[in-house]
Amino acid sequence: MNAGRWLFYFAAPPRLAALAAQLVRPLLVVAGLLLLAGLWLGFGVAPADAVQGQGYRLIYLHVPAAWMSMFIYALMAAWSFVGLVWRVRTAFWLSHALAPTGAVFAALSLATGSLWGQPMWGTWWVWDARLSTSLLLLFLYLGYLALLQAHDEGERADRGCAVLALLGALNLPVIYFSVRWWNTLHQGATLTPGQAQMAPVMLAGLLLMTAAAWAYAAATALRRVQLVIAERQLALRWQDELPQAEVLHA
Repeated sequence: MNAGRWLFYFAAPPRLAALAAQLVRPLLVVAGLLLLAGLWLGFGVAPADAVQGQGYRLIYLHVPAAWMSMFIYALMAAWSFVGLVWRVRTAFWLSHALAPTGAVFAALSLATGSLWGQPMWGTWWVWDARLSTSLLLLFLYLGYLALLQAHDEGERADRGCAVLALLGALNLPVIYFSVRWWNTLHQGATLTPGQAQMAPVMLAGLLLMTAAAWAYAAATALRRVQLVIAERQLALRWQDELPQAEVLHA
């Protein structure tokens, strides 16, 4: 898709809202089907791990949540960059729409990680590099949402949140490389490029759960951007009508 066609779909609020309306329900259906298949493989078909036993099955929730929390924040930063550089207001709105889902995945990642860590490490939490930077990611999401709610003026909130998203993106490579840069309790990468470290059925279940998380995130973000567009358009109409009402009252 060239730049002109990309802008055709995403820059104009009516077209973006129409596209979102077409995609939300199919994406939710896909997410549900992938989730069922992933749960069936991960919790029903895949064997227990030779070292971690049944407890390893938390990876089917933890790993997709961790991946999605980072991926969504990277998308938010990318949309924020587009909004600031090319002044595309819908880019800001897409970033806003992604933030709540990203925060949910970040919280789920930390919660499932704690549930896994207690039997494996003997503690619910340690202040190692991976966990600390992942917690910082959750705080960045919450800070973004708080900043968005703190401003009554939409454009001012858009710019402020965009700057925060771009600055917070510096944390993403630190999260990813933390297990290589520092000596941490957290295990290394679950998947190494070009080398699968899992049995095929385990890998298939993990990838299905990740695809389900991706489809769900896309559906919720698109549904939320519909609401943002409707809210902003209503605010603009109210601002246009207010001076006329004041003139008639005078």
